[in-house]
Amino acid sequence: MRIYLLVAAIAGGVTWLVTPLIRHVAIEIGAVGEVRARDVHTIPTPRMGGLGMLIGFTVATIFASRTPFLAGLFQGNYQMWVILAGGIMISLLGMADDLWDLDWMLKLAGQLLISVFVAWGGLQIISLPLGGSLITASPSLSMAITAFLIVASINAVNFVDGLDGLASGIVAIGGIAFAIYSYIIARYSPSYASLATLIDVMMVGICVGFILHNWHPAKLFMGDSGSMLLGYLITCASIVMTGRLDPASIHASIFLPVFMPILLPILVLFLPVLDMCLAIVRRLAKGQSPMHPDRMHLHHRMLRIGHSVRGAVLILWGWAALIAFGSLTILFFKAQHVAFGMAIAVVVLTIATMYPYLKHRIPEIQEENATLEAARHNAQHATAVHDDVTPENTRSGSESLPVAGADSSGQENPS
Repeated sequence: MRIYLLVAAIAGGVTWLVTPLIRHVAIEIGAVGEVRARDVHTIPTPRMGGLGMLIGFTVATIFASRTPFLAGLFQGNYQMWVILAGGIMISLLGMADDLWDLDWMLKLAGQLLISVFVAWGGLQIISLPLGGSLITASPSLSMAITAFLIVASINAVNFVDGLDGLASGIVAIGGIAFAIYSYIIARYSPSYASLATLIDVMMVGICVGFILHNWHPAKLFMGDSGSMLLGYLITCASIVMTGRLDPASIHASIFLPVFMPILLPILVLFLPVLDMCLAIVRRLAKGQSPMHPDRMHLHHRMLRIGHSVRGAVLILWGWAALIAFGSLTILFFKAQHVAFGMAIAVVVLTIATMYPYLKHRIPEIQEENATLEAARHNAQHATAVHDDVTPENTRSGSESLPVAGADSSGQENPS
C-alpha cells in the first residue's frame, strides 16, 4: 500500500507544481475561455489545466515502472504504455478543443479513433459474465464494446465538468473506492501488484493536485484536455479489472463480488452518466443536437434552487461518495446494515440538497397561508354582516318605528 500512496503523492505533487506554469502558458497562447451564456463563471478564465494533470500522470507512470514492486506490470506487457499513449492523445484532442473550440462531430470522431487505437493495442473487454459463465466476445465485438465504453465515459465526465472542482472531485472519490476494491482483489492473486490499482491511485493523485488550483474561485479550468483524460482513465482501470474475473467464481453465492469490476465503475460514474443521459434525452426532445449546450445540468439546477458554487459541489461530492462507497461496503458488511446506513445518508443528503429551496419556500408558503386565512376571515365576516341585514330584519325593524304625526294607535294627531 505504501508504494501506491507514494505514486499517488508524486502524481499529485507534480500536477500541483506544474499547473501554475500551465496557466501562464494558457494565457500566453490564448487558451482562455470566454464567458458564455451557459457558464457559471463571470470572468474569462484560462483553460487547458488537463495538460498539468497529464504531466503528473506521465511522471508517476515512469516512476512506477522503475520501482521493484510495480516493475512487473511493465515488463513484457505494453498495456500500461498503450494506456499512457492513449491518454496523451486524448489530452491533445481536448487541448485542441480548448484552443479552437472544435465541432462536436470532429471531436467525437477523434475520441472514437483514439478508443479504437487503445483497444487495438490490447486494452479490451475480452469476456463478460453472462448466464453463470464467462462469455468471450469476438475480436470485433470486443473492440466495439471497449471503444463505446471509453467514449461514453469521456463524455459523461465532460458533461459534469461545469463547476469548480466538481468533475475532479467526483472522479477522485470514485477512484479511491475503485482503488480500494482493486487492491483487495490483488491481495488474493499471485502478484500483489495491480495495474488497475496503479491507474486509480495516479488518477486520484492528479485530481487532488489539480483541485488545489481549481477550487472556487478557480484560477484555471481543466478544460476538455482534463475532463476527457479523467473519463478515459477511469474506464481504462475498469477494463483492466475485468481481466481478473475468475470463471470458477461465477455463481449465485458470490454474485456481487464477482460482478463488482463491472458494476463499480458504472456506480462510480452514476452522476455523470445520469447527467449525460438526461441532457441527451432533453435535447433530442427539443429537436436539438445531443451536444447542444444548455443550463439544465444537475449542477445548474443546484445553483438555481439557491446553492452556492462550493455548496453545490460539496453536496454532489456527497452523493458520489454515497453511491461509490455504499456499493463497496456491501462486500464487507451485512446488507441490512449497509441499507440502514445508506438510508440515513440519503435522508441527510436530500435535506442538504433541498435546504435552500425549503428555506425560501417555507416562508412563502407561510405567507400564502396567512393570506388565505385572512381572506377566509374576511369572507366569514362579510357573511355574518349579510345575515344580520336581511330583508326580514329590515322590514320588521321599519314596522316598529313610530311615524311622525301619528299616535301609537296609528291615527294621525290633529294639529
